[in-house]
Amino acid sequence: MRGLSFNTAISIVVTAVIVTMVVLFLPSSPMESVRRTLGLGSERGLPARPVEDPGGIFAFAMTQPGSAEPVGWDPCRPVRCRVNPANGPDGGADLIARAVERVSAATGLTFEDEGATDERPFRAQFVPLGTDRPVVIGWGSPAEFPELAGDIAGIGGGAAEEGVLGRRYYVTGAVALDTDVFTTLEIARRPQTMEAIVLHELAHVVGLDHVNEPTELMANTNNGQIDFGPGDREGLARVGALPCA
Repeated sequence: MRGLSFNTAISIVVTAVIVTMVVLFLPSSPMESVRRTLGLGSERGLPARPVEDPGGIFAFAMTQPGSAEPVGWDPCRPVRCRVNPANGPDGGADLIARAVERVSAATGLTFEDEGATDERPFRAQFVPLGTDRPVVIGWGSPAEFPELAGDIAGIGGGAAEEGVLGRRYYVTGAVALDTDVFTTLEIARRPQTMEAIVLHELAHVVGLDHVNEPTELMANTNNGQIDFGPGDREGLARVGALPCA
């Protein structure tokens, strides 16, 4: 068997070094997946919240195949967010920022504000496998989002894909808030109530579903709740405590 020539061996070594540098340092979502597969992934940006059982009620929007374990976001990657300011009320951006901060505190997930966008919520194109898209939060009317008809003040949710190890994770999401409800006057008069609606929709984005319990913020109908209830907090802690992808 003939051995490799010196020049060929050098070429292989150089190629291997280049590939290694790309895997380690290229700031892209696909390379991040490769790094995690090789055990080179990053750590959590925030510590996981302790999971306690105070006796509340919660439900997950999605669960892992054949399991009661929830689908959630990869806690070792930031949840990227963008806000579409079109038709938004005065004070709306601050309202969203406060709600995002509270969801981050309740889940231990890191959120990354990527600024304004002209993309509309729930209008994202196909997400290529192994990548993600920012969560888009915006304002709209029932004419654009029929789900906002009636007494529905907002809609929210996430989309998941299966990771390299078979576990599903959310990779994008969206929130649409009703312009008939979120007016400048209402935000000034009822800031806590308006913020609670945004909290509810963001909780859908990170993985919670509705429950039939009026004391929880994730109840089908809000009965004056302005903060997460005991079940909400347990559910949010659980979706934020998943292992990294």
